Amino acid sequence: MSGKKKFTIGVDFGNQAAQAVLVDVSNGKIIASSVYKYPHGVITDQLPNSHVVLDPDWALQDPKDYINALKRNIPKLIADSQISPDQVIGIGVSFPGSTVIPTTSDGTPLALLDEYKDEPHAWPKHWTHAAASDEAIQLIKIATDRFETFLDRYGGNISPEWFFPKVWQIFNESSSVYSAAERLIEASDWMVWQLTGIETRNICAAGFKALWSKSEGFPLETFFSAMHPSMRDIVEEKMKHEITPLGEQVGELTETAAKWLKLNPGIPVATGILSDHAAVPAATVAEPGKTALILGNHFSHMVLSKKEHRVPGMCGMVEGGIVPDLIAYQAGQANSGDHFNWFLENGIPGNYEKEARKQKISLLSLIEEKAAALEPAESGLIALDWWNGNCSILADNALTGVILGYSLKTKPEEVYRALLEATAFGTRKIFESFIASGVPINQVVVTGGDLVNNNLLLNIIANVTNIEIRVAETRFPSALGSAMYAAVAAGESRGGYKSIQEASQKMARLRNKSYLPNNNDKKTYNRLYSEYTLLHDYFGYGHNNAMKRLKNLRDTILEKKRS
Repeated sequence: MSGKKKFTIGVDFGNQAAQAVLVDVSNGKIIASSVYKYPHGVITDQLPNSHVVLDPDWALQDPKDYINALKRNIPKLIADSQISPDQVIGIGVSFPGSTVIPTTSDGTPLALLDEYKDEPHAWPKHWTHAAASDEAIQLIKIATDRFETFLDRYGGNISPEWFFPKVWQIFNESSSVYSAAERLIEASDWMVWQLTGIETRNICAAGFKALWSKSEGFPLETFFSAMHPSMRDIVEEKMKHEITPLGEQVGELTETAAKWLKLNPGIPVATGILSDHAAVPAATVAEPGKTALILGNHFSHMVLSKKEHRVPGMCGMVEGGIVPDLIAYQAGQANSGDHFNWFLENGIPGNYEKEARKQKISLLSLIEEKAAALEPAESGLIALDWWNGNCSILADNALTGVILGYSLKTKPEEVYRALLEATAFGTRKIFESFIASGVPINQVVVTGGDLVNNNLLLNIIANVTNIEIRVAETRFPSALGSAMYAAVAAGESRGGYKSIQEASQKMARLRNKSYLPNNNDKKTYNRLYSEYTLLHDYFGYGHNNAMKRLKNLRDTILEKKRS
């Protein structure tokens, strides 16, 4: 590269805020960053400026928040960095999925039209929207009865968080919205549409969330007819089905979008991508045998391989879903960071808070210090990390958490450590499923939010899995990954890269520190893992359905109280 430095912009539209970064293409250094918190966040109770109250398990967002995030973040990047807009050679965006937006044929979200502003189904369904559980169950039954081969690519499961359960819920509960929705589109594709004026479908979201594959495409019309005859042509009628590879230029920044962003029109815009998947090359993971473990409210396990294998409990398997020509596998743990936060908010007595204030440290620092002083198995506790169900390898949202071994002497730090260990045991269970199915895991890199700084957690994962754990350097993995794909979309002629592998080599960094298994701890954890496996199989494979019976009883009581 010669002349003036070249930069790309990556924007990740997270749950509560959008993170944007301006990145030096030559070395991956983040020159400027900006975070815009959505005024409406995730809408779970009541529609904005409306009397409409949402049912349980609903999660929506306001599409205006997305556009306003761009308008605030990107001009701030340019102003803070003092670079020339001429130096920006590409833009990339990522969204969590499946976030489904019903729109008109020109891309206008129905939620922004007066006639639909009080209709919940017209609003973007956030990926955490779980109210389509009945539809997901029925889809699994239809696919199973029809011997659909695509089901194997998803470990035999279809999540209510995915594209078609949400779309079917719209059809079942609001025929007017379904009819008016000339397009049903992932938020990652919708944002690229707003920037370029070109509607496409990205391979990542289509493959991991909408049952598409290179070899088979979307399911056949007869599958959708089995959902309802009126849904037979949903793909043809409501989903423009040109699937675009990652790292490809979809189009150029339009005059309108350029004015929003204070940039030049004509800048290449990359294919959209899902948030967790964008983080993978930003963690230096772009080759077979490498695994990215993305730590957040939930954990995502992303594995790359040259060959296609059926892995029990995986959430998806997509050729080209992260790196072209490689098979990308995804597994996950459904709560992880969420249940650590749950414990910190609900499980620590007041005297610990007083002690933290006295030492002038955070409550989290105090509990981690106390938990780190414990030996493995010292507490006598073991837990199942199913506070929000089990994603992999059981794929059962109805399961709930367990802590076994309480006594009158049990202390908060012992419970906290048991939760950390349960998460590590769940990760080992996932890794063993991959390895047993022929997918090697030779290197693990963690990335994500604040949990990458939790030394105790990372040490426990290394000891439980018996694998060295490396840590990605960036604080903005999904935004940085989006900027990397933008550098590939820009191409070598503009100062970018020819492949995402090359971009990852040049633009991603690892911290110097790594976490190595400790032989003494490893032996103890092997014994604890045996106990975990007994509990996992006992409750997870239906030997005792007490969790589900209790959950059903709870739901019955709550329903009576609401009525």
